[in-house]
Amino acid sequence: MVQVVEIYNIMIKGYKPYNPNQIYLFPPAPQDWLPKEHLVYFISDLVDHLDLTVIHKVYEKGIKGQPPYHPVLMTKILFYAYCRG
Repeated sequence: MVQVVEIYNIMIKGYKPYNPNQIYLFPPAPQDWLPKEHLVYFISDLVDHLDLTVIHKVYEKGIKGQPPYHPVLMTKILFYAYCRG
């Protein structure tokens, strides 16, 4: 009697690249777009100090499809959208 064993190729899915200090072709840097006292910087600092491990665990379980956007990026966008109404 022959036993059949299925082997699953499980890869840990990463995130799409996220670099808040990324340099663009035009304008040279995101910091050139906004004044230093802009709400975006406050939200960015706030979210950077949050514990998002629960969100990371949900994303790490997924193995299908394209890599998701980084949870920190999405949380910052969500907070900014709520603040702006």
